[in-house]
Amino acid sequence: MKKYKLASLLCACFLFLFAACAKGGKSAPSPSPSPSPTPATVERVSVKLPRSLETDGSVPSVRVYVTETETVEEMDMEEYLCGVLAGEMRADWPMEALKAQALLARTFALYFLLEKGGSRYEGADLSTDVEEAQAYDASGVDERIRRAIRETEGQVIVDESGAPIQSWFHSHSGGVTAMAKEGLDYEDEEPACIRSVRIEESDKAPEECQSWTAYFSFEEVNKALEGLGGGDASALAIEETGPSGRVTLFSAGENSVSAPSLRLALGGTRMRSTLLTDMKVEDGYISMSGRGYGHGVGMSQWGAYALAEQGKDAQEIIESYFAGVRFEKAWG
Repeated sequence: MKKYKLASLLCACFLFLFAACAKGGKSAPSPSPSPSPTPATVERVSVKLPRSLETDGSVPSVRVYVTETETVEEMDMEEYLCGVLAGEMRADWPMEALKAQALLARTFALYFLLEKGGSRYEGADLSTDVEEAQAYDASGVDERIRRAIRETEGQVIVDESGAPIQSWFHSHSGGVTAMAKEGLDYEDEEPACIRSVRIEESDKAPEECQSWTAYFSFEEVNKALEGLGGGDASALAIEETGPSGRVTLFSAGENSVSAPSLRLALGGTRMRSTLLTDMKVEDGYISMSGRGYGHGVGMSQWGAYALAEQGKDAQEIIESYFAGVRFEKAWG
């Protein structure tokens, strides 16, 4: 697969799943009220913008394809981001975790427009279709969501060249984040901002985010392998792991199979990560146990929760996961 295709597909397919875990019911309690750190000052600098967003410094408007109504609506970029943030994270999470997610969401939108040319839907720049962009939930927008967007207005995360980064995130790292090549099967040169770091995750995360066990029949694994070049489920074994300990390659008889691709084929709600702690092949079934939820690249949402409760601000949270990044104000 091309570098974009699997990485983008993995992100799109699981963005909503990560949001669901981050917004999960009883296991995601509201934090105790506490004042947020003072927002860091971000100087306005020249940030490359797609022509459609070039303004006199005011908040740009974007054309958004809304999947529910199948219409294109023009809206303020910051208003669009309120819906994205509400779709990705619960409004009662620590404010600085919400603001970190807001920074990622705005950067994702800008990167999407610059590098991918916008939405596949005719006449739209962005969309609420999670399969191509980010989760979106206008009904979940409240004052805390608006505050997180307002206090980060126009701020984007850029690399040393001044370009928006690929602002990947996931639900739970299992204690260590992944490089893009191992977590997303990214085939191009490793992005300079991505690193593998050991991080403390919140103990308030749902159990299914922290650790998991899943069982797969030989039949369903063989079916998944058919689309990946073939192989024999009864011979499935770990062939290679990456810097974080995640499986990058499985051997399946005579064929080697990408672990992120197999995870996608088997379903990310069952094979929740490639950070495996145990795997057994016996009696017509394969059992897998692992830690974490998601591809593991970039920011862990439950790690952000923990760092915010420790008093870290949004920029410090982002810097805990991404290397050599700056925060620049593109508008507002």
